[in-house]
Amino acid sequence: MNLSFSTNAFVGFSVPEAIEIIAKAGYSGVEILADVPHLYPYSTTAVELAAIASSLEKNRIRAANLNANTAVGWYRAKFWEPLFEPSLANPDKSARKWRVEYTKKCIDMAEVLSCPNISVTSGRMVPGVRPERSAALLKGSILEIVEYAASKGIRVAMEYEPGLLVERAEEMASLIGEVGAQNFGVNLDLGHSHLAGESPAHVAQMFGRGIFHIHIEDIKDRKHYHLIPGEGQIDFEAIYLALTQIHYEGFITVELYTFPENPEQAAQKAFDYLVKIFTVGQ
Repeated sequence: MNLSFSTNAFVGFSVPEAIEIIAKAGYSGVEILADVPHLYPYSTTAVELAAIASSLEKNRIRAANLNANTAVGWYRAKFWEPLFEPSLANPDKSARKWRVEYTKKCIDMAEVLSCPNISVTSGRMVPGVRPERSAALLKGSILEIVEYAASKGIRVAMEYEPGLLVERAEEMASLIGEVGAQNFGVNLDLGHSHLAGESPAHVAQMFGRGIFHIHIEDIKDRKHYHLIPGEGQIDFEAIYLALTQIHYEGFITVELYTFPENPEQAAQKAFDYLVKIFTVGQ
């Protein structure tokens, strides 16, 4: 297992700056935000991508995941709600198509950065649209995306979250089975899983090798607010045991977008806490 940290905490820094800080903290991987102010695919140039690839090599750190969950750049604003729109299940055909094309561009960027996977979400349910209709639209989008990703050698990992169309492990496992593509799996956020009342052992056994990437953060009082590991109630030793039982060897990314004012301290504190629990490969 390898520890990684997400740049979505470093929105006040450039990606190369964030990479250097994250590497110095001790992490062997970095998850890069595929959105403003980082790698928004409609504004990131080939020169900028090359500079990031060079920064990864210089700092001896790997791209663990390209986070394509949000599309804040679509809004051209400083505050965005709803965060996950336009989603892969959006009932508007043109909006849904935009999201599919955006995701394909994220796959292109992942290929350049030798990043093994991108992560996506289902988005929220839309009032007036039945869940089964949204699920059918989502599946159609995913089928198109995973076919494109396979041609590039990239995996697509979906993250489920309470309040979204796909919000529980069983729903995620069902979708993986319906899509039936080897390069489609789960981006398992164990904080979200905790909020859903799921045990680490249960979800680890359910997904097994279908876990392409992992997000972790701490949670307190079942409130969906990402805390630095060690400051909430999640049992990280139980997580470590569950992952060792399925022989998980991928990246575990700490996601603390809730700490944009002091990401350097948050990253270091999280690493110092987690390295005592996880056997970290280099």
